[in-house]
Amino acid sequence: MSSSFVSLGVPSDLTARLVERGITDPYPIQAATLEESLRGGDVCAQAPTGSGKTLAFGIPLVARVQRARPRHPRALVLVPTRELAAQIATELAYLGAERGVRVATFYGGVGFGKQLDALRKGVEVAVACPGRLSDLLERGALVLGDVDIVVVDEADRMADMGFLPVVRRLLDRVGADRQTLLFSATLEGDVQRLVDRYQRRPTRHVLDAPTDAMGSRTHHFWRTETHDRAALTADLVRTHPSAIVFCRTKRGVDRLARQLSQAGIATAPLHGDRTQVQRDRALAAFQARQVQVLVGTDVAARGIHVDDVSCVVHFDPPEDETTYVHRSGRTGRAGATGIVVSLVTREQERAVRDIQQRLKMPTGVVAPTVEHRVTPPPPQAAQPIRQRLVAARPEQGRTRAPKGASSRRGGASRQRAGARSRRPRSPHAAA
Repeated sequence: MSSSFVSLGVPSDLTARLVERGITDPYPIQAATLEESLRGGDVCAQAPTGSGKTLAFGIPLVARVQRARPRHPRALVLVPTRELAAQIATELAYLGAERGVRVATFYGGVGFGKQLDALRKGVEVAVACPGRLSDLLERGALVLGDVDIVVVDEADRMADMGFLPVVRRLLDRVGADRQTLLFSATLEGDVQRLVDRYQRRPTRHVLDAPTDAMGSRTHHFWRTETHDRAALTADLVRTHPSAIVFCRTKRGVDRLARQLSQAGIATAPLHGDRTQVQRDRALAAFQARQVQVLVGTDVAARGIHVDDVSCVVHFDPPEDETTYVHRSGRTGRAGATGIVVSLVTREQERAVRDIQQRLKMPTGVVAPTVEHRVTPPPPQAAQPIRQRLVAARPEQGRTRAPKGASSRRGGASRQRAGARSRRPRSPHAAA
């Protein structure tokens, strides 16, 4: 018999808030962890992107957090990217609104003013990137001694980005009696050492693969020449109402975004050299469907949790299978279907086959002919196919993406979750 939120011990007022959002049944990771976390126990969980991790820790956090004094938050959520911090904060603020739970974000790329003001007024929940939180501690702007609930989200990504030394210093400043909830795509290496050092007899849960309830994806690996990839990407994304394209470098993101815009496709770039205002505007426009395609690097796109993304394109194949899973998890979320297309040059075929083998996928790369073209999934938002998905040059007419995209969110995700990236020069730079 499947569990319900009520049977798992979720308070009735929070259950009502979930129902208002159309969320009535817990995802597997929520069903596995909520009872223990609501009791105050430590939990470490391995789960992929799109599995519902945000509510898995958000529900117990909102249910158990106490009222905070100025400059003394009571709960701390540590995350690797600004976008992920903003989306988690939105989810927690909605869930805790009726209880008066104050939530604030703390990350770099923006001024200190609003963050210092929020701390002076008092916040129950601080959602933070490690670098900025460390800066605020050094300024004496906040004290972590009252924190009794800590969430470490996407711990594997923070390890990849070099954040764990800062994370450890922050956890050392929190009271020893805290509850610690840790979520990660992997529980090994540095992440396991974090579990051993900072958690007390945690219950351990491993969810390896998405279920049908978490969405489904079809995977295609297309052989192509380097100079044909932009045209092929343009042909592909035209057939989808929304798509996210991953490039390896910031320069590659800017170049491809410019090429897609010139092909008449509303496109926005997203990478670490963009200002926070630019990044927020791009994400808001994408959520509001004012921008059809988001082109990003792994670091910037890590925090994108938007339902109804119908297509993911690996313009540059990922470096390993974990990154492939995280990137691909941007589509096929919250019960939807989606497609994932990898563009593979001949020089990349061996590395891609290794990823396929490690993920136990059928191996091989095919030509993007009519026989292998991708048909968008059937949801009502999908547009009909207008062109064959073959390598054709984009039109040279110059069309810009809409200016002044609204900063309003295009609807919060029902179930949020969180791609392995290249190390930044310092933890503070990426936060």
